[in-house]
Amino acid sequence: MAKTATVSGEMPPGDENFAMLLDETSGAAGAIEGSVVKGAVIAIENDYATIDVGLKSEGRIPLKEFNQHGQGAEIKVGDTVDVYLERIENAQGEAVLSRDKARREEAWEKLEQAFAGAQRVEGVIFGRVKGGFTVDLSGAVAFLPGSQVDVRPVRDINPLMGTPQPFQILKMDRRRGNIVVSRRAVLEESRAEARSELVANLREGQILEGVVKNITDYGAFVDLGGVDGLLHVTDIAWRRVNHPTEILSIGQTVKVQVIRLNTETQRISLGMKQLEADPWEGVEAKYPVGTKFVGRVTNITDYGAFVELEPGVEGLVHVSEMSWTKKNVHPGKIVSTSQEVEVMVLEVDPHKRRISLGLKQCLANPWDTFGAGHPPGTVVEGEIKNITEFGLFIGLDGGVDGMVHLSDLSWEQPGEQAIQEYKKGDMVKAQVLDVDIEKERIALGIKQLQSDPFASVSLNKGDVVTGEVVAVQENGIDVALAGGLTGFIRKAELARDRGEQRPERFAVGQKVDAKITNIDPKSRKISLSIKAREVAEEKEAVAAYGSSDSGASLGDILGAAMNRARAQREAESSEDGDDDGKSA
Repeated sequence: MAKTATVSGEMPPGDENFAMLLDETSGAAGAIEGSVVKGAVIAIENDYATIDVGLKSEGRIPLKEFNQHGQGAEIKVGDTVDVYLERIENAQGEAVLSRDKARREEAWEKLEQAFAGAQRVEGVIFGRVKGGFTVDLSGAVAFLPGSQVDVRPVRDINPLMGTPQPFQILKMDRRRGNIVVSRRAVLEESRAEARSELVANLREGQILEGVVKNITDYGAFVDLGGVDGLLHVTDIAWRRVNHPTEILSIGQTVKVQVIRLNTETQRISLGMKQLEADPWEGVEAKYPVGTKFVGRVTNITDYGAFVELEPGVEGLVHVSEMSWTKKNVHPGKIVSTSQEVEVMVLEVDPHKRRISLGLKQCLANPWDTFGAGHPPGTVVEGEIKNITEFGLFIGLDGGVDGMVHLSDLSWEQPGEQAIQEYKKGDMVKAQVLDVDIEKERIALGIKQLQSDPFASVSLNKGDVVTGEVVAVQENGIDVALAGGLTGFIRKAELARDRGEQRPERFAVGQKVDAKITNIDPKSRKISLSIKAREVAEEKEAVAAYGSSDSGASLGDILGAAMNRARAQREAESSEDGDDDGKSA
């Protein structure tokens, strides 16, 4: 009980000593405010623990402050505990104590020492916060970012919560009370140590057992007991593996061989197929060129299809070897994946591990079949599949196409003009001109279905013929002759006199007489000349009527000769007309 002073203001005997003792005690207590002191648990009731720290009054601390994160409180009467003395007494006369702050102060000192020495600390993950988790580091609360939990993303954190874990302190600020830790750094360091030790003991060719830890499109990562190796998709099996999941699954135990080892980068390449016999050994003897086999289509590309002859041995059927007739078709429209097909071995290269196969070689060659049944001269009928600048393509029996060149469309018309009369889809008849099986070409002709008018008309060089002007050009005129033939008179051959050598003085439909100066059966061209006819007639007139010495002028002689020749031609023309009428 506190003592009271007397009225006179003098202190009774003995009270002076008590006051001095109280001042000393108060001064000592004031000095320990804000520090950690030891106290004894004297009572536990109503979720509070009463703690005696040697002051004139006790303090109470909630039991929850004695809880370890994720665990219950383990405290009983008589225990000695460290507490933080905030104030000697509050309004109720009790000491203000805190177990959390005492633990935190103690933890911060240890954590600062660990951080300075880059040492690991132990903690317990006890809660979730935005972006990560909270960790109890013996009283201090730290932040664990989600990316620092493990070396790989962790989907379920529950197995790690409440369990003591080693952590590395990344950052800490005591003034702000911030601590950032990493579990991943500890794991990576441990893995690096284990990896270095394991890699040092590995040798290429060594056979190990491991567990499939992760699967990607390009292969699988196998845990060899603290260190991972890559099992590439091409080294899983000798046969084609489109994706590792066709053979492997996460958690599966597999036997692998170390095929490559880089001690500097600590990269380990593994293989499974190397533990089996290589199916390419002796492949030339198993698959001789020219033999046929049945295989399964495993993959289709733009340039062909891969066919599996046996597990681990595939050959390529190039697009050019897939069909005799389908030249510009995607391989996927000829075969399908997993389809069984018969193929012929065309080439084997064991060094490059390549086999060239042919699909069309197992089918009848339609070019052979067509050639055997359609010798040159055979008349065929088909649909016009395509029209190009150099001719028509006609579909024929057996799925093959034949081509009619522009020069084989018409006897009378130029090819460029004759092709205008045809359109895609028309059914036409043609004559087989040639079949080249090796080059897979069939030459057809449409004009050959009719006789050649050039060959049926008997014309000779030097003959004088009568024709009709069908076209007037700058360099001459085109003249239609009997039998459907056409001749051409060059400008210089239009008249003997240079002044008359003008194409424009002729009109379409006009009859002209000209002399044949040249016949070219190959180019089917007939050259005519009015000038040559006039010169010839002049010579004939001079020979028939004599020279001008007889008293007649040269003009009279030529005029009489020309009139006589003209009358003779008209008479012959009239007789031809009478004969035509009689025959009619």
